[in-house]
Amino acid sequence: MGWSKGKLWQPSKRWYALGIPLGGYLAGVLGIALWGGFNAVVELTNTESFCISCHEMRDTVYQEYQQSPHFKTGSGVIASCPDCHVPKPLLPKLVAKVKASADIYHTLMGTIDTPEKFNARRKIMADKVWATMEATDSRECRSCHLEERMALEMQDKRTRKKHRPERMASRGETCIDCHKGIAHELPDEV
Repeated sequence: MGWSKGKLWQPSKRWYALGIPLGGYLAGVLGIALWGGFNAVVELTNTESFCISCHEMRDTVYQEYQQSPHFKTGSGVIASCPDCHVPKPLLPKLVAKVKASADIYHTLMGTIDTPEKFNARRKIMADKVWATMEATDSRECRSCHLEERMALEMQDKRTRKKHRPERMASRGETCIDCHKGIAHELPDEV
């Protein structure tokens, strides 16, 4: 008969010729679909409506933010939650998303589910945000507040002196060193 076990299980060269391009095509389609889905989830979680979808944020820090200069401005240009809390570059954005999952954990565990519990942890949460801002030289602040476009001559003398880039650099200061509490209430411990 001429059939051997090894011959029975060997695909013909025809299948290889068809399989490699087809497999590559399917892998490409699958990769694009997975990336598209992943990107859609990242962008969905990068909206103010997502940020305030849990009552812990909506009933506390979002209420404070609505009274801040980042929400109410003369020009109508606002900075929303992701503008301040989520980096624009992909890798830092993904790191921020992972760190933010701690909020989900604390929501599920009930450690921040009332205003009293939230305020008891406010200093811990604020310290984490401030440490990130200091470590990144207030990258998210600087994505809107461009030093080279800051009209120092329009500021009062004291503010102008503090905002001089060479002064800030020589002292190792960044935006958050002076502007803690710009959008949210400061913790009682500060």
